[in-house]
Formats: sequence, structure tokens, C-alpha cells
Amino acid sequence: MYDRILVPTDGSTAVEGAIERAIDLAETYDATLHALAVVEPIYTVNEGLGSIYDTLEAGARESADEVAERAAAADVTAVTALRTGVPHREILDYVDDEGIDLVVMGTHGRTGLDRYLLGSVTEKVVRLSDVPVLTVRHREDEG
Repeated sequence: MYDRILVPTDGSTAVEGAIERAIDLAETYDATLHALAVVEPIYTVNEGLGSIYDTLEAGARESADEVAERAAAADVTAVTALRTGVPHREILDYVDDEGIDLVVMGTHGRTGLDRYLLGSVTEKVVRLSDVPVLTVRHREDEG
């Protein structure tokens, strides 16, 4: 049913449940798990921000690698990727580029003004994706 499952990660606790679910589904369907981290570009004339971007990129790469390690521990084949750009666009482009069958994403469970002001990468992917998107809501008791 699923051959390629994508789990976008930002290294936050809100994606923990999604990672677990994605690994479980990849194991069940003998699918390859794709762990994608997206770093938003920093536009500035200040040269000092280059090191901040490098730090963000290293953290994103580490997040994707951690998912791959967890997948390997469950005997699931994993691929990692790092992209730079607007997160929901990069996720959707990755889906198209890699022939992803299913996207598994975490949600923060924000409502009201917080949701309106902050927007939601997951919500945008759900609305715009051509493939199924499974959302896993972060529970506060999970950390």
C-alpha cells in the first residue's frame, strides 16, 4: 500500500508521535522512511548570521539523522534529506520529487489566536498535498 513514507522533522517534541507512527507504518508496509528537515533561509546583510544559519542547518541535519537511527533500530530502511526554503513548499516538492505515498506529520494542537498568528506548516501540507497526510497530535504529557 505504501512504499515511501515521509516524516518531516524539526527536532521538536511535537513530532515525536509522528516519528513513532511513521516508523511503525514503514515497518508494517516494508516501506522506505524518508526523514526530511527544512531550514528556512536567512536574508541579511550582516555576515555574522552565516554562523547562525550553519547552526540551524546542523541541528536540522541532526534531527533527520536521529529519525534514521531510530528507523534502523526498528529494521526500517531510511533516507534523510535537508532542504532550504519555505517549509510547506519544500515538503510538498519533496513529495513530488521522491514519489512519496504518505506523509506523517506532527501537530502542536494550537487553537485560536496562536494558530492564526503562527500559521501551520502541517495545515498547509494537508490542504495542498496530492497524497494522504496522517497528522499525529502532540500531547502535552509526551514532553
